[in-house]
Order: sequence, then C-alpha cells, then structure tokens
Amino acid sequence: MNEIIRKIEEEQLKAEVPEFCVGDTVKVYAKVKEGQRERTQVFEGIVLKRQGGSTRETFTVRKFSNGIGVEKTWPLHSPIVEKIEVVRRGKVRRAKLNYLRGRVGKAAKVKELVK
Repeated sequence: MNEIIRKIEEEQLKAEVPEFCVGDTVKVYAKVKEGQRERTQVFEGIVLKRQGGSTRETFTVRKFSNGIGVEKTWPLHSPIVEKIEVVRRGKVRRAKLNYLRGRVGKAAKVKELVK
C-alpha cells in the first residue's frame, strides 16, 4: 500500500523547486480563477516557515497590506503555484519566525544575507 502511494506522490512532485529558506523575501506567482478567466497574482513577503515533506510540504509567507499583516500558506508542489522567485536572502537563526507576527515597521525587518 505504501509503495503505491509513494509512486503517486512522486508523479505529482514538481521537477524544479527554487531554493529558498526561512527569512527570505519571495514572490509567489499563483493562478487565480475568477469565473471563466484565469490570471496570475503575485504575493510578495517574508517566508515565516517551511514544514512537511514530499508532496505535503508547505510554506507560509507574510506581507503587510494597507498596514495589516496578511499570511498565506502555500503548498509547495501545488499546480496553483506557478513559480517562486527569491527577491532577497534573509539572515536568521530560527527555523520558524513566529515572533514577527507581533512586530510592525522596522522591528519586523529581517537582515539581508550578504555573501
């Protein structure tokens, strides 16, 4: 039974997934269906966490829209997510950045990783 499920999940994995970590600022290009039309919507923000594995892997992105914090959790291998573009790398020492939820303005910034 497990081998059957594993084979089905391997077929659904995306061939190329960009390399991004927690703390990075990313642009998520997602397909949005409005009635008959389908368009691409961009959601840009900081990655708070990545969790799960294989087809169940998800990542949460947080952005500020009109002064209000908005979080969205995306399945990494979903066909809804067209592409993920890394805008800038973040320098963090945590696996999950839940502390950013209580911060606003400059306090909610993550330092940029310079290589």
